[in-house]
Amino acid sequence: MARSAPALSTFTAGEISPRLEGRVSIEKYREGLSDLTNMIVQPHGGVTRRPGTEYLSEVKDSANQTRLIPFEFKTSDTYILEFGNLYMRVFRNGRQVLEGDEKTVTAITKADPGVLTANAHGLSDGDEVYLENDGSAMTELKTRNYLVANSTTNTFTLQDLFGNDIDTTGFTTYDSGITVDKIFELTTPYPTADIPNLRFAQSADIMYFVHPDHQVRTLERQDDHNEWELNAVYLGEPQTAKDITAITKANPGVITISSHGFSNGDIVLLEDIEGMTELNDKYYKVAGVTSNTFTLKDIDDNDIDTTNFTTYSANGTAKEIQPSVPALWGAANNPSVVTFFEQRLVFAATSNNPQSLWFSKNFDYENFTVGSGADDDALIYTIASSKVNAIRFLSATRILIVGTSGGEYVLSTTNNGPVTPTTTVIRKYSNYGCTNVEPVQVADLTLFIQRGGRKVREFQYQGEINTGGYAAPDVTILAEHLTEGTIAEFAYQQEPESIVWALRDDGTLLGLTYRREEDVVAWHKHIIGGEFNSGQAVVESIASLPTDSGEDELYMIVKRTINGVTKRYVEVLANFNIVSNSKNSFYVDSGLSYAGSATTSVIGLQHLEGETVSVLGNGATHPDETVSNGAITTDFSITTGAVGFGFTSKMQTLRLEAGSVDGTSQGKPKRIHAVTLRLHETIGIEVGTDADNVDRIFFRDSSMNMDEAVPLFTGDKEIEFPGGFDDDAKIYAQQTQPLPMTILAIYPRLNTFDK
Repeated sequence: MARSAPALSTFTAGEISPRLEGRVSIEKYREGLSDLTNMIVQPHGGVTRRPGTEYLSEVKDSANQTRLIPFEFKTSDTYILEFGNLYMRVFRNGRQVLEGDEKTVTAITKADPGVLTANAHGLSDGDEVYLENDGSAMTELKTRNYLVANSTTNTFTLQDLFGNDIDTTGFTTYDSGITVDKIFELTTPYPTADIPNLRFAQSADIMYFVHPDHQVRTLERQDDHNEWELNAVYLGEPQTAKDITAITKANPGVITISSHGFSNGDIVLLEDIEGMTELNDKYYKVAGVTSNTFTLKDIDDNDIDTTNFTTYSANGTAKEIQPSVPALWGAANNPSVVTFFEQRLVFAATSNNPQSLWFSKNFDYENFTVGSGADDDALIYTIASSKVNAIRFLSATRILIVGTSGGEYVLSTTNNGPVTPTTTVIRKYSNYGCTNVEPVQVADLTLFIQRGGRKVREFQYQGEINTGGYAAPDVTILAEHLTEGTIAEFAYQQEPESIVWALRDDGTLLGLTYRREEDVVAWHKHIIGGEFNSGQAVVESIASLPTDSGEDELYMIVKRTINGVTKRYVEVLANFNIVSNSKNSFYVDSGLSYAGSATTSVIGLQHLEGETVSVLGNGATHPDETVSNGAITTDFSITTGAVGFGFTSKMQTLRLEAGSVDGTSQGKPKRIHAVTLRLHETIGIEVGTDADNVDRIFFRDSSMNMDEAVPLFTGDKEIEFPGGFDDDAKIYAQQTQPLPMTILAIYPRLNTFDK
């Protein structure tokens, strides 16, 4: 019987496929794990528990699927856009953007429901408002979102987001200190069914949206966080300007231009209007034509109501727009893919021309007029192939990668210079094909999903400069079991650990720690806390934003059953590096944190009503509690805490290959009699052979009070292993408490019985 003490000192292969459990001789086997759930592979080699998710808000309508889209002007000025059925909302710095028309509440009755008075508040039943209470009176009415009900000119009542009336009968008397403001919202033309296929590209404050069933539109941020405009774009040539002499304030407003010559349905661009500037720099459809007047409609045929616009004073022109590129004008000619490349706006893949690309003029993004071949002219390129394979993505790095349903192409030039109408060439480099999912860029590589939806490939340059070419190796080859089903969305969180997040169609969140330069390609899976219809919580959308704080932010929409009702919440993954002591720990999902004066009542938990939650108080664990009336009561006073859904983080090694003096140790009885874990800033870990056979490692000693935090431990912990002789000989570790866990290495000591 041979003794051995192997070192499991790196886990940079992540969770690997059961199909590889026979490949004990390869390096990735020694670096891999059979299970890695709710843990992240660090590029240095260790594995650490993922942070929890912080609750931000409920989506506008939890009955419909919703999507998050990032909007980045610069790393210090970023937004998350919530796109739902015919609307858009905005988040900035983790908070919903408000309309900015704050109303002061002057009185609140003590009744069921309580009646709030705010003169000429302008609110309607069903409006969602953010109520802010400065804490000076009726403190039971907490700062959070509510729904408006029973509105009159000067009064209204409130409901929680479950539709329950707010009963103020037992509240303290109100005198002042409360304001309400509506959640900012922008109307869009995109119904729920179209939102997953929206594609976008951004330049500074303008984002271009394309969809095969919708006109190209621009989303533009104006002067403030709650000033956004979504406008149609017509890719045509303006004709002669015609002078406006009058505009009425009416529904619809009537524009006067002597002998304008327009016809109903013509597209016009209005510019340089003084006074009624709300009409400037937008495209409209002409309607209600007479010889000298006409009205306006938007692209969706809604009349333009100028009743509340500022009064027209002088000047202004209307220019008819004639199509410069007929292939980008009208039904079945809306592009479905968009990007920017070498100072050009690039569209691709209309229904009528699925293999064509259109490049704007240099620095003139909405000018697609093909000229005489000058270097800065617009150009059109159609991929020639034996089959019609629609373009599904464009990825602009130092090259332009064109992904189609049948293969991958690279756009280059004959002279290695910039793109021009006379030097552009597109070459095919692989035949894998791709899905409609937008790829993700990491450094100079592009990760895309192969046709079929399961394999992720990295499109990269291989070989020597001028003699090499492009290839697309499979980065799921070691973990193909994790992508069963299809991948629906990507997001890249560059800092701090370089993680590509992939959303599986069943709502499971996959992570890929990706540092190609260090040969770190490690998959891990994440089950977000809570349940939906007795199954796991479902993540429906993800988006990442860069920051200047050293950590990028990962936002997500999570669908759960809360108190018997389907709810969709916007949440953000907490910071990775917040843990300096256990009091700062945040390892709960859909959670909220508390920091303040000593209390035994944690409130503001209405979004978790009726649910069993995990609790951390003063850095110490606490028995689970059930949320009632938006609050829980703790067993001891706390000044810091975190409350939310608990989740289990776990890892399990592959079958150990060590100790045999006669060939391999596989299939031979082995007994692990002791294990040393090298830990970093960890408390509360359990270790054993599997989830049903674990022992807890204790970090608290008799000198520590039970309601005080245990210091984070860094160093080695040795335990006697509970297992007997076993052919498999695996080591399992888990964390079920809302506390941190980082495992740098595992050093088992075992006996192997050579048969």
